[in-house]
Amino acid sequence: MENWITQFMEQFGYMGIFLMIALENLFPPIPSEVILTFGGFMTTYTSLTVPGVIIAATIGSVIGAIILYGIGLLLDVERLEKIIDRWGHILRVKKEDIHKADSWFDKYGHWTVFFCRMVPLIRSLISIPAGMSNMKFGLFLVFTTSGTLIWNIILVSLGAMLGESWEDIVAFMDVYSNIAYAVIAVAAIVFIVLFIRKWKKSS
Repeated sequence: MENWITQFMEQFGYMGIFLMIALENLFPPIPSEVILTFGGFMTTYTSLTVPGVIIAATIGSVIGAIILYGIGLLLDVERLEKIIDRWGHILRVKKEDIHKADSWFDKYGHWTVFFCRMVPLIRSLISIPAGMSNMKFGLFLVFTTSGTLIWNIILVSLGAMLGESWEDIVAFMDVYSNIAYAVIAVAAIVFIVLFIRKWKKSS
């Protein structure tokens, strides 16, 4: 996949970077760290510039995030309530649980979006709960763009600085990604354990 990504970017330049990053948001297995660091490297031997790569990547990333935000809007709390009305007795989930989660996201969601835009895998998916909680679009746009911009500036700049050694950054980011995935896995396990305990108490 990495070879295909880099060849596509070399062929289409800024447009290739824009499309790859937009697709990465919709299809998380595509690694943004490869796109961004290679994009930075491309500035050392093509007419592309670091600011240009950052702008193209940021626009593509934000557009991808907006699409996922829109999907979240379609899966709003009211729709979830209808699902709970029908299947809640099986899932052992109450409307109150949905409202608590929604209230938490209303309170802390903008910062969650900001920081999660710098976490592999989650950086894409976080846009869905933002839409589901009906986060104000302007607020979502500001925080998702800010987090995305920081992530893009760091990786594109590192790619430009290291040049042909840009893949060293990808190797480092693999370690960072594995740590992030481990933390996410632990959090998921804790959630499942707490969910099972709650289910046993209520049954």
